[in-house]
Amino acid sequence: MPVVNIQLIEGRSKEVKAAIAKEITESISKHANTPKDHVHVIFNDMKKGDYYNNN
Repeated sequence: MPVVNIQLIEGRSKEVKAAIAKEITESISKHANTPKDHVHVIFNDMKKGDYYNNN
């Protein structure tokens, strides 16, 4: 059961997250030979001030 955790800066719509999850699910299902309903995608929204990447 693959579980994918994605951290994003808050503000993405449910539709955008659904599109991301669909693409990730399809890729993992294809390349790991796993049924799509076994792939779990978890989004964690972060506030802008809670993340730093040195840019």
